[in-house]
Amino acid sequence: MARRLGLRWLASLWVLLAMAAGGAAVWLWMSSQAAWMDHLDRAYIAGLALHDSLENGSALPAGLSRTQLRAEPSLPPGWRETRVALTGSARPDRAQGGRLSLRIQSPDMQYPVAEIQSLGGGSQAAALASVTRVLARFCSEAQLFARPDDGPWLRIDGAPVWGCEIAPADLRLPAVAILVAALVLLLGWVAEVSGAFTTFAAALRDHRARNAELPVGGVDELRQTAEAVNAYVAQDRAALENRALVLSAVSHDLGTPATRLRLRSALIEDADLRGRLERDIDEMTGMIDGVLTYTRAEIGQEPFRELSLTSLVEAVVADYQDVGLPVRLNGAPARETGAGTLFARARARPAPERHRILMRGQPTSLRRALSNLIDNALKYGREAEVTVDGDADDAVLTVTDRGSVLTEADLARLTGAFQRGGNAGTASGVGLGLAIVSTIAAQHGGRLEFLRASNGLAARMVLCRHWA
Repeated sequence: MARRLGLRWLASLWVLLAMAAGGAAVWLWMSSQAAWMDHLDRAYIAGLALHDSLENGSALPAGLSRTQLRAEPSLPPGWRETRVALTGSARPDRAQGGRLSLRIQSPDMQYPVAEIQSLGGGSQAAALASVTRVLARFCSEAQLFARPDDGPWLRIDGAPVWGCEIAPADLRLPAVAILVAALVLLLGWVAEVSGAFTTFAAALRDHRARNAELPVGGVDELRQTAEAVNAYVAQDRAALENRALVLSAVSHDLGTPATRLRLRSALIEDADLRGRLERDIDEMTGMIDGVLTYTRAEIGQEPFRELSLTSLVEAVVADYQDVGLPVRLNGAPARETGAGTLFARARARPAPERHRILMRGQPTSLRRALSNLIDNALKYGREAEVTVDGDADDAVLTVTDRGSVLTEADLARLTGAFQRGGNAGTASGVGLGLAIVSTIAAQHGGRLEFLRASNGLAARMVLCRHWA
């Protein structure tokens, strides 16, 4: 795989790109502004030279020509005309010196008279130069007609000076486009790097991170972090598997001595001593089996597959009922259809049928978790009521007992390993049942929580229906 750049190099590239894009945009903008100002200045100077030619008969500047008309200029159909009268003081209300009448005819615009002003002083020459500058500023195939005093009308042709073809290209829009493109590119790179870290963080928070490798990608630092975490997870998983292997071997090897102890304990004539010894043997083997089950639950080697959660629950409940234990399966609670209307109340409708609650999960692990919850309810609450419910995202298993009373401290620590409630008394067990349930729920993208019921305690296991 190709080596990705690190954050330090990417940040350096981003800074250089931003500086280059900003410099290019500023250069284009300033060069465009300078070219336009030069274009307008040339038109202004041409206007001054045109006035000198009209007043003194000198030669016209380069790019200008004039044609004498026999009659007043006529306005073509659809064209617009702007009329301006310039006196010697460049003020129409002050009749000093000669009068210069101008007509500007354009096919698509009326020239703003406010723009036709003296830029170099109050002279008539400056006013005419302002006119030619305005013609250069607004791109239009305009025709300029001039009439000094009461003389004939002259048509001034100056397309090489103020025409659209001679106008410089306006590079301000490309300058803005460069800035926007650079900004989009930089934001895209930043979003890509940020997205890679966000994906990595989400995968790291995922409960399945123990069973699946984290994505390796993005910048070099993130790739190195992902590889280090994957190596650590692999070592942790290998340690768990070795622990399970050792415990399995110990459980197997202790089977023969435990059997011999049972046989020899049967020879003890004292019934009380024999019973205590057998209970010690059962507690020892039960503890080993519990630790082995908990370790296997942590590893979670069982594959996920499609299953009917309700069918699984019905089978587990039926097993308890077959041996006469007080376990029953309740229907899912009814739900309201929604808000009522002006003419009808909101009505409750039954939840979907049980067999419709499907999910992806580990059937053996789920059976073990449900059995542990039912065993706890029977052990500490005399009976168990099981409810299966769910929505589009989650499935919920609830096991409610009767008579179990636990403190807040008990509820907070029950899901820990080797933790038992204050009402455990002399009941058998090593305190791993709920820890196993909590681990299995986490492996299914869910959680184990406890709710106080009217007559006891409800253990609620929430499972993600599409977790793997």
